[in-house]
Amino acid sequence: MSNTASFFNFSINRILSGKQSTLDTARIKLLYYGLALSFFTSLTLFFEVLNNRYFLIGIITGTLTVLSALLFKYLTYRPHYRTISHIALIVGTFAYLVNIYVAKQGVDAVSVSVIVLIMLFSFNMLGQKMGYVYSALNIVPTLLLLLLQNGNSFLITLKPEKVDESTFIISLSACLVLILFVYSHFYNSFIKALSQLSATTELQTSLTTQFENAIEKAHKSSEAKSEFLSTMSHEIRTPLNAVIGMTDLLMMGGPRPDQKENLEVLKFSAGNLLSIVNDVLDFNKIESGKLIFEKTRLNLHDLMHSICGGPSITARQKGLGFTLEVENALQRKALFGDPTRITQIVFNLVSNAIKFTTKGDILVKVSCIEDRHDRLTVNFRVKDTGIGIPSERLDLIFEPFVQESVSTTRQYGGTGLGLAIVRRLLELQGLKINVNSTVNKGSEFSFNMEFPVATEKQIVINKKTPLTIQTEAEAFGSIRLLIAEDNPVNVMLMKKLLSKWNITPFIAENGERAVEFVQYGNFDIILMDLQMPVMNGFDAAIEIRKMADPKKANIPIIALTASALFDIKERVYNSGMNAYVSKPFKPDDLYEKILNLVPQMPEAKYPHIPAVV
Repeated sequence: MSNTASFFNFSINRILSGKQSTLDTARIKLLYYGLALSFFTSLTLFFEVLNNRYFLIGIITGTLTVLSALLFKYLTYRPHYRTISHIALIVGTFAYLVNIYVAKQGVDAVSVSVIVLIMLFSFNMLGQKMGYVYSALNIVPTLLLLLLQNGNSFLITLKPEKVDESTFIISLSACLVLILFVYSHFYNSFIKALSQLSATTELQTSLTTQFENAIEKAHKSSEAKSEFLSTMSHEIRTPLNAVIGMTDLLMMGGPRPDQKENLEVLKFSAGNLLSIVNDVLDFNKIESGKLIFEKTRLNLHDLMHSICGGPSITARQKGLGFTLEVENALQRKALFGDPTRITQIVFNLVSNAIKFTTKGDILVKVSCIEDRHDRLTVNFRVKDTGIGIPSERLDLIFEPFVQESVSTTRQYGGTGLGLAIVRRLLELQGLKINVNSTVNKGSEFSFNMEFPVATEKQIVINKKTPLTIQTEAEAFGSIRLLIAEDNPVNVMLMKKLLSKWNITPFIAENGERAVEFVQYGNFDIILMDLQMPVMNGFDAAIEIRKMADPKKANIPIIALTASALFDIKERVYNSGMNAYVSKPFKPDDLYEKILNLVPQMPEAKYPHIPAVV
């Protein structure tokens, strides 16, 4: 309600506001015009009864006149319509009862019209519950009076005032006018409310349609974005696969020192580009909500050494000290967690520390802070002596595509997604990253993570120096390997790589040709690209799994793809393939998967090579 009305206000516009509902506005308008009409009709009736010397009726009409004026003034100052309605109904009921029991000592047409007026007013102004209350307060005494008169038991010493015809007509007319006004006012308000409801319904229907269209467009946009990212990932990763693969092959060929230096620069640049592409794809996957955390068995001691192996070399090449401290107790614990996501988190933090540190040391510390037998809480800390972060920008560094400053971006490069990925991955697990930093002194990032512990006794394997690829290459000489790949550069790369392992592959340029090769030939394993013309890798794998010959239907198939679709792994396994290698891949990873899947490889002679996570 409006608070701008002054005490001397008489305008209805100042007591109405846009915050009031349609019904409240109608009630205030009814009181405003109804009280004004009541004042003039009561005043007219007051002069009429005074002229005819009706003492009691004069008091009643005079009281109603004064009350109408006071309530009207109160309404135009503070439009508390419920309070005003209660006052009007209480005084009106009291005046009515005095009139029929004392002044007239009887019920006539005017009395009935007053009851109807009170019923209409109370129901419309105060609702059903109070409408029943005020109606009963007027109807019940009226019926009681009629019963008393019918039984001749009504005793009162005062002589009733018999009004003349003109007073009766004026009284009845006033009641009927007020009844007509109340009914017509609320009827109009009811029609207006229905009209507004209809318009609102139409608007709501329109908005719902627009909302559904927007959802559909957003869904299509999301699908298009995923498809675009998959396509771009494939188009970017495919040449990267060739660049990194050829670089690896050249470095395996014993290059001269100057050539090796050039190759290392080339490999570093390609790896940097691949890291940027992976950051964007990983962040998109996280933001889509389609990320699923695995619970696989892992040894945190071994995992941390695998994660920090590459970064420690990078740090030392930069002239930095690098220390990895993993509590000895963790070496004997078999935990369950997601090694891939732990690797992403720790690797991003360590890479960030190395990037922003020009001199000094990097410390990576992993310690157990709570051991409850079946669950272990581990603290991870990454500390550097780098440029540090101002306290007012600590929150900003975790925002996507944001770094500490523009000059930082120009000087150190990067997408600004590393820490955003770290925070999102931890938040999705209900964890929090803590950071303490001092400008020009360094930063420390830390978080706690809880792991379920394998309660069974862990078998400790005596680790020996793993056999190199070259020492086992002879084992692959007899393998019949089929490659389904449409990209000639990748075909050339795979041939050169496999030649290092004494394998001469068969080449199928699409999925359909791959199926034909399997139908008419015998193979030990298939390397299947997923995005090919004529028939893609998924459909080709499904067709192979349908073959009548059990040996052909169960050929091990390794998926090779540069795609970034979120459900790619699920689709790979659902189509019947055995393993998945993402391009660009490490030769060791492919080597290990072939070694594990080729059935004729004797395990005693050719032991399993541990995977690098």
